[in-house]
Amino acid sequence: MIGDTIAAISTPLGEGGIGIVRISGPEATEIIDNIFHTRQKTNWHQQTFKLIYGYIHDPDSGEIIDEVLVGVMRAPHSYTKEDVIEINCHGGALPMRKILELVLKMGARLAEPGEFTKRAFLNGRLDLIQAESIIDIIRANTDDAMRLAMGQLSGGLSNKINDIQQKLLEITALIEANIDFPEEDVEEYNLSEVQKSVEQIEQEINELLENAETGRIYREGLRTVIIGKPNVGKSSLLNVLLKENRAIVTDIPGTTRDLIEEVINIGGVPLKIIDTAGIRETEDLIEKIGVQKTRESIDIADFIIMVFDAQDGLNSADDQIIELVKTKRGVKVLNKIDIQDMKNSDISYKLTNILPHWPLVDISAFEETGIEKLEKEIVSMVTEGKVVPKDGVMISNIRHKNQLVKAVNHLRDVKEAISQGVSIDLIAIDIRDAWEAVSEINGTAITEHIVDKIFSDFCIGK
Repeated sequence: MIGDTIAAISTPLGEGGIGIVRISGPEATEIIDNIFHTRQKTNWHQQTFKLIYGYIHDPDSGEIIDEVLVGVMRAPHSYTKEDVIEINCHGGALPMRKILELVLKMGARLAEPGEFTKRAFLNGRLDLIQAESIIDIIRANTDDAMRLAMGQLSGGLSNKINDIQQKLLEITALIEANIDFPEEDVEEYNLSEVQKSVEQIEQEINELLENAETGRIYREGLRTVIIGKPNVGKSSLLNVLLKENRAIVTDIPGTTRDLIEEVINIGGVPLKIIDTAGIRETEDLIEKIGVQKTRESIDIADFIIMVFDAQDGLNSADDQIIELVKTKRGVKVLNKIDIQDMKNSDISYKLTNILPHWPLVDISAFEETGIEKLEKEIVSMVTEGKVVPKDGVMISNIRHKNQLVKAVNHLRDVKEAISQGVSIDLIAIDIRDAWEAVSEINGTAITEHIVDKIFSDFCIGK
């Protein structure tokens, strides 16, 4: 309930220099009055944006719990547009927990995941796009992902969505005014002008959708799987890309039995990179399980790095893997080129004709040569030359993309209805449906169930 006073620990649990217990709601100042001792004047909490030094104590036992700084943010000039108190205490698990327990005893309730940000949205401080961008800022793994999220928080995407929303509303209002008040002196609609306006809006939405996949990659990371037969150097390549010895490397085929997953930043693109067990026929039960996990990883991968052995040549095991990935995007990597052999040029020639739409990069994971070229190829294929715009006007959230696709489909229905001479009141319904699809993005028209689902992905305390 939005009238409740809520509280939560807003910093990660564990040891740290500072921990923060956050309180928001109508009873926030009353609660802090009961548990906080300070030498400041009695009306200290009437001043906003102040840090006050003092002690948190239990009013029942008189026990001093911690030495703190209390931050005061009075409504409506706060994150939630309610009275907000932030208790900056020592960053150990025990002092934070004891202070939170005391605040709850004084009448607050434990906040739900994302409830502080949810209140900021419900109280009109943020729209839904801006609220969702906050979790993207927290989870950003690269500078570009951070820049994209900050652009959305500052309103770049919101402004674009609001503009589309307003154009759809104007068309709807004009048509419905003519339907409801045909005898009144209102501006008459012209179907050819309506169609032209709809086509312009559809084009604007399609321009946003063109960059949606790139935006999703910056936001969520590219699920990238390194595959190949055993002992081709997959784990060595992972270690080179990570710049640390994360995976065990030996000359014994089948060393990697399980999936190893890490997040790395390559040219501003976050890669969720997975080193897999080599695919081959084996009687080893544990290795069989690893091979099955590799197959499952390929199915859900966004991108494949397929490693070949320059010294071993191609064989049926490679053919089997190629068959598994032929519908995917990826890059071919010819490893161990540091070992001089005629096979190098032979296999390189053959690989140019296998998966020809995949670039081929020669590397030596052992000598760490060719790695920079490989990274450039990955970034080029993933972004297709697209970069994060400075104003943050790029779709990165799958929910936003789905709503825009719905809106485009409704606008196509409008164009088809106009061409078939359908009644104008039915055309108005399709336009309004398009408006509602767009309005769910910024939260202008959205159900409580969807709002709850969105904020359930946030951490408690944010």
